[in-house]
Amino acid sequence: MSHHSHSAGSSTPQPVDVFADGEHEQVVFCHDPASGLRAVIALHSTALGPGLGGTRFHPYTSTDDAVRDVLALSRGMSYKNALAGLDLGGGKAVIIGDPRTDKTEALLRAYGRFVQSLHGRYLTACDVGTTSEDMDHVARECDFVTGRTVAHGGAGDSSVLTAYGVFQGMRASAEHLWGSPSLAGRTVGIAGVGKVGRHLVAHLLDEGADVVVTDVWQPAVDRIREEHPTVRVVGSTEELVAGALDVYAPCALGGALDDEVVGVLQARIVCGAANNQLAHPGVEKVLQERGILYAPDYCVNSGGVIQVADELEGLVLSRRGTSRAEGFSFERAKQRASGIFDTTRSVLELADRDGVPPAVAADRLAERRMRDVGRLRGLWLG
Repeated sequence: MSHHSHSAGSSTPQPVDVFADGEHEQVVFCHDPASGLRAVIALHSTALGPGLGGTRFHPYTSTDDAVRDVLALSRGMSYKNALAGLDLGGGKAVIIGDPRTDKTEALLRAYGRFVQSLHGRYLTACDVGTTSEDMDHVARECDFVTGRTVAHGGAGDSSVLTAYGVFQGMRASAEHLWGSPSLAGRTVGIAGVGKVGRHLVAHLLDEGADVVVTDVWQPAVDRIREEHPTVRVVGSTEELVAGALDVYAPCALGGALDDEVVGVLQARIVCGAANNQLAHPGVEKVLQERGILYAPDYCVNSGGVIQVADELEGLVLSRRGTSRAEGFSFERAKQRASGIFDTTRSVLELADRDGVPPAVAADRLAERRMRDVGRLRGLWLG
């Protein structure tokens, strides 16, 4: 079963058993009543190195929901980091609460102390609901933080390289399907023009593509209209996916590809930045039957982790006291992110060769690397 279909929000919530999948190494519950911190950190696999994954700050309706999400997300990070060729395992954290009202310096610092207590088995960064500025607060109590602000020697906003990687994955998909990596003259529909979607729009327009967008947040739409007057805006995702598109790029939250969407989708390629795009197991087969090429989400959206991993390299080396501690290099990270073109190409070629959907091929490549390169030293101790 392909992992990224375990999306949150399944219709009949079962109580969560963290041992049920037989995969996760460690799940840590963190509670600091004084600051209101309630967080869950999940380490899925440290076979390739310490588990890297962001901290999501979200008002989950229950602890079960939070646990279900953090288990799926950390598993996704193991696969993403493995497929991206990083020496990092998969981890993720969720903080339960509304980031707009519950986030305080004290809460973030309390969270940092919990991450520190794992002594480097878990490396954190930003995610939905957290920013580089938040990571600076966390880092005041914790050595194992990446995705810091530029002022603190970090890489800043990781959405720049995430978008660049999705663009490379889209070019590889176009080459696989149409024989040329160019998107000139193609119509690309983007759902979600927040941080990543906005950068993706610019890449596509530079390339000569026609771009159609939608977003539930009006200010995001207004900003795109202002920056790129030629972009067409539609009122809803429903309207976008039913329209005449060559490529569909889901760049909002997970579960974008459900039976309804796949049933009406006219695009020949799906390639976007959202995590966990397949709403449930089996969607990848329906896409394949409909002749829609799906570039696996965690294959094409790994530009962000490639960026924070590059920042981390400087951090880890400087801690070891080696001379190579030069910190983050955007050019080097961008060079590595352009490798997403080749990774996507290998996934699509393997899918053809094995006669399986690309989602399955991506999982196989990631699993093979975790197995083959997986250090023979058991758990990462930091």
